[in-house]
Amino acid sequence: MENFGIGSWLQRRRPKSGTKAAIIAGDREVSYEQLAERSSRLANAFRDRGVVRGDRVAYLGENDPSFLETLFACGLAGAIFVPLNTRLAPPEIQFQLLDCGAVLLVHADSLSDLAVRGGAGTAVGRRIVVEDHHTTGAYDGGANAHGGASPAEAELPAAEDYEDAVASGSDVAPDEPVGLDDGAMILYTSGTTGHPKGALLTHGNITWNCINVIVDFDFASTDVALMISPMFHVASLDMGVLPTLLKGGTVVLEPKFDPLRTLQLIERHRATTISGVPTTYQMLCEHPAWEATDLSSLNKLTCGGSAVPLRVLDAYEKRGLRFSNGYGMTETAPGATTLPAARSRDKAGSSGLPHFFTEVRIADLADPAAGSAAPGTVGEIQIKGPNVIHEYWNRADSTADSYTEDGWFKSGDMGYKDDGGFVFISDRLKDMIISGGENIYPAEVEQAITELDAVGSVAVIGVPDEKWGEVPRAVVLLREGAQLSEEQLRAHLDGRLARYKIPKSVVFVDEMPRTASGKIRKADLRNLTPANGQLQ
Repeated sequence: MENFGIGSWLQRRRPKSGTKAAIIAGDREVSYEQLAERSSRLANAFRDRGVVRGDRVAYLGENDPSFLETLFACGLAGAIFVPLNTRLAPPEIQFQLLDCGAVLLVHADSLSDLAVRGGAGTAVGRRIVVEDHHTTGAYDGGANAHGGASPAEAELPAAEDYEDAVASGSDVAPDEPVGLDDGAMILYTSGTTGHPKGALLTHGNITWNCINVIVDFDFASTDVALMISPMFHVASLDMGVLPTLLKGGTVVLEPKFDPLRTLQLIERHRATTISGVPTTYQMLCEHPAWEATDLSSLNKLTCGGSAVPLRVLDAYEKRGLRFSNGYGMTETAPGATTLPAARSRDKAGSSGLPHFFTEVRIADLADPAAGSAAPGTVGEIQIKGPNVIHEYWNRADSTADSYTEDGWFKSGDMGYKDDGGFVFISDRLKDMIISGGENIYPAEVEQAITELDAVGSVAVIGVPDEKWGEVPRAVVLLREGAQLSEEQLRAHLDGRLARYKIPKSVVFVDEMPRTASGKIRKADLRNLTPANGQLQ
């Protein structure tokens, strides 16, 4: 084959794994043979419908075999895959479709309203609709009640049935020349300026990340990976699904996380691998069925987003289970470091060591010429390796600002290394909030809130939450004489932002703490607590 990208993986895996189950989704089982054939047919169907090399194809849906078929079909056709977060509101979907210039949208039938609202006015020329095999429920962007154009008003092409599209394509895989430096996927990451940026992951970025995962986590062809996190998040896709398929294992897809069903599926499928965020692991061990569930098949538990609370570590260790924690971001495809499970206790709080083919340094911002900071010295975490993106989509300025002169990616996160080289995260330069594994950038929320005439200034901060780790809080200073209630503010955001981004609490203040240059001192806000509608 002339294709050396991820699109070729199934064709190369096909003669080796044949009838073995590649995907299990509900009562459906898709073998490697079937997955390779369906992806080939879909790739040819895309080409027959005008998709050419370099075109962007977007996907909107929960975890489903069609997600992976679309991904691999794009890889075969030389197109770029753009997975969309189903929790976004229509304006957010529209921005991403406009920004990437997607020419085709594949989406779940249950998300047709969101697809039509979000796709209005974009370059999308075709829609292919996947019949829902699971009950995914309505998206939580709130646009059924607020914002966006109605389906009748939106102008999008008529939808074609997904299975009809698959059946229409030739089963002979196209052999489009694809190299490791070619673009494979655009994943949107919330930006500090209020607009998300599309991180362009190459086939090489994804391949090398998967190699890192396979090496550091000992993935095997016998692994059964239960995916309880959505694949539109890079951690689920690139740290779990793709390494498993590359090795010839089996992926069990769940469209939504439910603690009881997750425990049942671990036992039913003898799952060896699960990945999630601390909140999901906490919900599992606190469920009444926890003690009675057979967990003996599990040997790899990976966790990201934030450190695992000690009480959760205790609950899993009582069952003979340990976590591999880690640190990364969309721009590193996404793995940067991992903490071996055997060190989860003596290195508690650490994000671990750099992945096998990745380098991580701590840059001393006070003395850039010194290069790496001394052990124990806090500096910016910078990353280099074949898994690190080369550019943001159509964001030359952001790309230039994100790299040092010697080619290290500037994470914007602060941390330090101990004497053993283990990385510890100490702060976030970008003020990002991580809520239940979802990244929330305050600037994006603040920008939406300032659209309200009553708002003089606003700061969004993260506050601790027992269930989600962190949740956003808005601190608002109203214009003189203006009135605004918390309910009115929430109603304004509902439909404009995904629900998880909407502040869980709003505090109105008489004065906003500022620096000498006029910037809001968010550190001061974090140290204050609301009482009777004021900060004190």
